[in-house]
Amino acid sequence: MTPQSAPIVSEQDFPVSGEIVWKAITDKHLMQQWFFEQITDFEPRPGFETEFSVRCEGKEYLHQWNVTEVIPSQKISYGWKYGGCVGDSTVQWEIQETQDGTKLTLTHVCHEPFPQDDPLMSRESCQAGWNYFLHES
Repeated sequence: MTPQSAPIVSEQDFPVSGEIVWKAITDKHLMQQWFFEQITDFEPRPGFETEFSVRCEGKEYLHQWNVTEVIPSQKISYGWKYGGCVGDSTVQWEIQETQDGTKLTLTHVCHEPFPQDDPLMSRESCQAGWNYFLHES
Protein backbone atom coordinates (compact mmCIF):
# COMPACT_ATOMS: atom_id res chain seq x y z
CA MET A 1 0.00 0.00 0.00
CA THR A 2 1.15 3.50 -0.76
CA PRO A 3 -0.22 6.96 0.14
CA GLN A 4 -1.03 7.52 -3.54
CA SER A 5 -3.44 4.59 -3.48
CA ALA A 6 -7.10 5.25 -2.88
CA PRO A 7 -8.24 4.12 0.57
CA ILE A 8 -9.38 0.53 0.88
CA VAL A 9 -13.07 0.45 1.71
CA SER A 10 -15.06 -2.63 2.64
CA GLU A 11 -18.69 -2.64 3.77
CA GLN A 12 -20.95 -5.28 5.21
CA ASP A 13 -24.55 -5.27 6.39
CA PHE A 14 -25.43 -7.27 9.49
CA PRO A 15 -28.97 -8.16 10.60
CA VAL A 16 -28.20 -7.14 14.20
CA SER A 17 -28.15 -3.94 16.25
CA GLY A 18 -25.34 -1.43 16.12
CA GLU A 19 -24.54 -2.24 19.75
CA ILE A 20 -23.78 -5.85 18.84
CA VAL A 21 -21.53 -4.77 15.94
CA TRP A 22 -19.80 -2.19 18.17
CA LYS A 23 -19.05 -4.86 20.74
CA ALA A 24 -17.72 -7.20 18.03
CA ILE A 25 -15.17 -4.60 16.86
CA THR A 26 -14.13 -3.33 20.31
CA ASP A 27 -14.31 -6.23 22.77
CA LYS A 28 -11.01 -8.11 22.93
CA HIS A 29 -12.62 -11.51 23.47
CA LEU A 30 -14.97 -11.12 20.51
CA MET A 31 -12.19 -9.69 18.31
CA GLN A 32 -10.15 -12.81 19.05
CA GLN A 33 -12.96 -14.93 17.61
CA TRP A 34 -13.28 -13.27 14.20
CA PHE A 35 -10.35 -10.89 13.71
CA PHE A 36 -7.00 -11.90 15.25
CA GLU A 37 -6.90 -14.58 17.94
CA GLN A 38 -3.45 -13.21 18.85
CA ILE A 39 -4.83 -9.89 20.15
CA THR A 40 -3.52 -9.61 23.70
CA ASP A 41 -5.45 -6.53 24.79
CA PHE A 42 -7.76 -3.88 23.37
CA GLU A 43 -9.63 -0.92 24.77
CA PRO A 44 -11.80 1.48 22.75
CA ARG A 45 -10.28 4.67 24.14
CA PRO A 46 -8.04 7.30 22.52
CA GLY A 47 -4.40 6.78 23.37
CA PHE A 48 -4.69 3.05 24.00
CA GLU A 49 -1.81 1.15 22.40
CA THR A 50 -1.36 -2.56 21.83
CA GLU A 51 0.81 -4.89 19.82
CA PHE A 52 0.65 -8.55 18.95
CA SER A 53 2.42 -10.86 16.55
CA VAL A 54 0.78 -12.75 13.71
CA ARG A 55 2.54 -15.51 11.76
CA CYS A 56 1.59 -15.62 8.08
CA GLU A 57 3.26 -17.62 5.32
CA GLY A 58 6.23 -18.37 7.56
CA LYS A 59 6.89 -14.76 8.57
CA GLU A 60 6.11 -12.90 11.80
CA TYR A 61 4.28 -9.56 11.57
CA LEU A 62 4.23 -7.43 14.72
CA HIS A 63 0.96 -5.49 14.55
CA GLN A 64 1.09 -2.16 16.39
CA TRP A 65 -2.13 -0.25 16.97
CA ASN A 66 -2.78 3.14 18.56
CA VAL A 67 -6.42 4.16 19.09
CA THR A 68 -6.87 7.74 17.87
CA GLU A 69 -10.62 8.37 17.83
CA VAL A 70 -13.66 6.87 19.50
CA ILE A 71 -17.31 7.82 19.18
CA PRO A 72 -19.01 5.04 21.15
CA SER A 73 -21.31 2.84 19.08
CA GLN A 74 -20.50 4.88 15.95
CA LYS A 75 -16.81 5.04 15.05
CA ILE A 76 -13.36 3.91 16.12
CA SER A 77 -10.05 4.68 14.40
CA TYR A 78 -6.55 3.45 15.10
CA GLY A 79 -3.11 3.80 13.64
CA TRP A 80 -1.76 0.56 12.21
CA LYS A 81 1.95 -0.14 11.79
CA TYR A 82 4.16 -3.20 11.69
CA GLY A 83 7.14 -3.36 14.06
CA GLY A 84 10.47 -3.37 12.27
CA CYS A 85 8.92 -2.18 8.98
CA VAL A 86 8.43 1.16 7.35
CA GLY A 87 4.84 2.17 6.70
CA ASP A 88 1.99 3.81 8.52
CA SER A 89 -1.76 3.68 8.08
CA THR A 90 -5.09 4.31 9.76
CA VAL A 91 -7.99 1.91 10.05
CA GLN A 92 -11.45 3.34 10.68
CA TRP A 93 -14.61 1.41 11.50
CA GLU A 94 -17.95 3.20 11.14
CA ILE A 95 -21.32 1.87 12.26
CA GLN A 96 -24.59 3.01 10.76
CA GLU A 97 -27.96 1.68 11.85
CA THR A 98 -30.16 0.70 8.90
CA GLN A 99 -33.73 -0.41 8.48
CA ASP A 100 -32.60 -4.03 8.40
CA GLY A 101 -29.83 -3.89 11.01
CA THR A 102 -26.40 -2.30 10.82
CA LYS A 103 -23.95 -1.33 8.10
CA LEU A 104 -20.26 -1.60 9.02
CA THR A 105 -17.81 0.35 6.88
CA LEU A 106 -14.08 -0.23 7.12
CA THR A 107 -11.73 2.36 5.63
CA HIS A 108 -7.96 1.73 5.54
CA VAL A 109 -5.83 4.73 4.56
CA CYS A 110 -2.08 4.54 3.92
CA HIS A 111 0.00 7.53 5.11
CA GLU A 112 3.51 6.16 4.59
CA PRO A 113 4.25 3.33 2.12
CA PHE A 114 4.71 -0.20 3.36
CA PRO A 115 7.48 -2.43 1.93
CA GLN A 116 6.77 -2.91 -1.76
CA ASP A 117 8.76 -6.16 -1.87
CA ASP A 118 6.38 -7.96 0.52
CA PRO A 119 3.35 -9.32 -1.36
CA LEU A 120 1.37 -9.57 1.90
CA MET A 121 1.57 -5.78 2.23
CA SER A 122 0.29 -5.07 -1.27
CA ARG A 123 -2.98 -3.27 -1.84
CA GLU A 124 -4.50 -6.44 -3.31
CA SER A 125 -3.54 -8.51 -0.28
CA CYS A 126 -4.90 -5.88 2.13
CA GLN A 127 -8.17 -5.59 0.19
CA ALA A 128 -8.57 -9.38 0.17
CA GLY A 129 -7.83 -9.53 3.90
CA TRP A 130 -10.41 -6.88 4.78
CA ASN A 131 -13.01 -8.53 2.55
CA TYR A 132 -12.33 -11.84 4.27
CA PHE A 133 -12.69 -10.35 7.77
CA LEU A 134 -15.91 -8.48 6.99
CA HIS A 135 -17.64 -10.96 4.68
CA GLU A 136 -16.45 -14.41 5.75
CA SER A 137 -14.90 -14.37 9.21
